[in-house]
Amino acid sequence: MENTIYSLLPPLLAIIMVLVTKRVLLSLGVGIVSAALLVENFAPVSSGLLLWESFKTSFWDEGINAYNIYILSFILLLGVVTAFVSLSGGSTAFAVWAIKKIKTRRGSKLLTAFLGILIFVDDYFNALAVGQIARPITDSHRVSRAKLAYFIDSTSAPVCVVSPVSSWGAFLISQLGVIFATHAVTAYTPLEAFILMAPMNFYVIATLAIVFFIAWTDFDLLAMKKQEKRAIETGELYDSSKPNPGDLQGNFPENNYGKVVDLVLPIVSLIVVTLFAMFWTGYKLSGYNLNLFVIFENTDVPLSLFVGGLTATILAIALYVRQFNTNPEANIRFVWKALVTGVRSMLPAILILIFAWSLSFLINALETGAFLANLVTDHNIPVGVIPALLFVLTAFMAFATGSSWGSFGILLPIGASIIMAIEPELLLPILAAVLAGAVFGDHCSPISDTTIMSATGAGVNVIDHVMTQLPYAIISAIIATIGYLVLGLTGSVVLGMLTVVAIIISLFIVWNVKSKSKIEANN
Repeated sequence: MENTIYSLLPPLLAIIMVLVTKRVLLSLGVGIVSAALLVENFAPVSSGLLLWESFKTSFWDEGINAYNIYILSFILLLGVVTAFVSLSGGSTAFAVWAIKKIKTRRGSKLLTAFLGILIFVDDYFNALAVGQIARPITDSHRVSRAKLAYFIDSTSAPVCVVSPVSSWGAFLISQLGVIFATHAVTAYTPLEAFILMAPMNFYVIATLAIVFFIAWTDFDLLAMKKQEKRAIETGELYDSSKPNPGDLQGNFPENNYGKVVDLVLPIVSLIVVTLFAMFWTGYKLSGYNLNLFVIFENTDVPLSLFVGGLTATILAIALYVRQFNTNPEANIRFVWKALVTGVRSMLPAILILIFAWSLSFLINALETGAFLANLVTDHNIPVGVIPALLFVLTAFMAFATGSSWGSFGILLPIGASIIMAIEPELLLPILAAVLAGAVFGDHCSPISDTTIMSATGAGVNVIDHVMTQLPYAIISAIIATIGYLVLGLTGSVVLGMLTVVAIIISLFIVWNVKSKSKIEANN
């Protein structure tokens, strides 16, 4: 079953079930079991052993899997921080302050979009940190949690994938170094190539442009329109009947003794300590090299997140304990309750992430990525359609596997090999198309870790996030595909980019007219 069309069945089955049943764990479980059965040719005992192996590797892979354990620990710590910020009244105080400073829904949305771009060092860090900072502000202006998750997700990976000073940039620059060495490319260094590729990432350009249009206007599409209408008219920011990570509503008594610092200090400490830890671990692991790009290539992101999360947790607890002398309702009993509530609030996200990792392990065993890659290499394809084709193929691979980095690792070398044998001048556009496709597929996939993280950061159900983000992601992908077709057929990056910009401007004009017509009709 490996490296055949049957290898597509488990991820497709899981994704279809997620969209139909809305039950993520059940759907992932079915995908995991079907994948194990296919790998072991339906032998029950060996399939069961493989299932155990797929879960075990999340925690133990020839030794402790520190990467995953640190990520899971960070998510739990973030839940605890959120609980103590809520318990201490920090969220309420920050929301009251924010209403005075940021007086419009537009302002709250634009702030979230700008924060997503500013916090660009890592997509996990971006998703969770931006969510913690922006959520009280967007909540106070009745911006739905689904829209918050859309802003977070659409400014995390898209910015990281074009930023050289990020965990993504470091990984991709190292990948480019291997590719250039293999094909004896000397026209530019990997860093120069990465920077040159940024404007060729048409999906990122379209996605960020649409994010800021949606933030500036009140225009919404399909499922997002329903979420926003409910939030504005009823104040219900998400569907409370569904499990939402980070949902602490009603767990603690109202606290009027909280201050803005009760939220700001833990979050600022989280950001500062995490960034310092990323610098220090990268500096140490690189042999005390002061080159910033070398540091980010070697940095230990999960460990840094854990250290930052632990620091923020200790500070958040200390700020609440400080209220023992001023708040008559503050007592040690609530400290334990906040710890339990914070951990419990993140358990849905933790379980989904573990199941997604297990499915990813089995998909790798089925060689799903290799099968998809062979679809390109085994056929004679006109050079003009290769950029668009690789964009679509990489998107489907990232969608099916839930891994953009896995798609990078497979299709970047393949794309380079194909184009270097046909048209070496298109090397960078081809590689940029692969990067763009991986981010698009990652945006659409309900089994992607960044999708799960973005929903967790916003405090919204994963499926609600996927369904509301999907129309915007698909529109951006269609624009990018047209751009890559123009680029491939003309051989001109400039014409491809101008095509993308022209479509975006035309689309915004149409949307703006529709938005104004709706406002006039309501009046």
